[in-house]
Amino acid sequence: MKVKIQSIHFDADQKLLNFIENKVGKLNTFSNSIIDTEVFLRLDKSASHDNKIAEIKLLVPGNDLFAKRKCKSFEEATDLAVEALRRQLKKQKEKAMP
Repeated sequence: MKVKIQSIHFDADQKLLNFIENKVGKLNTFSNSIIDTEVFLRLDKSASHDNKIAEIKLLVPGNDLFAKRKCKSFEEATDLAVEALRRQLKKQKEKAMP
């Protein structure tokens, strides 16, 4: 599985990139069919502190899976998005099993 990370309008530091790759890489334990992963990091222009957005798209055969979370930090947003994708993968696996 390849992980593509794009930080939009800012440069993400290596520590954040490593954290994201590590978290997203763990999704492989739930499904071997993940082909590609795209992660988009962006800052919302709102005045609130919850202005960090992480969007993760998993390319899997059949339907692509997507999760978007907005939090105070990119790490927290990534955590929540990965957790949502884990649930989606689990649900998809249960549907495939008769």
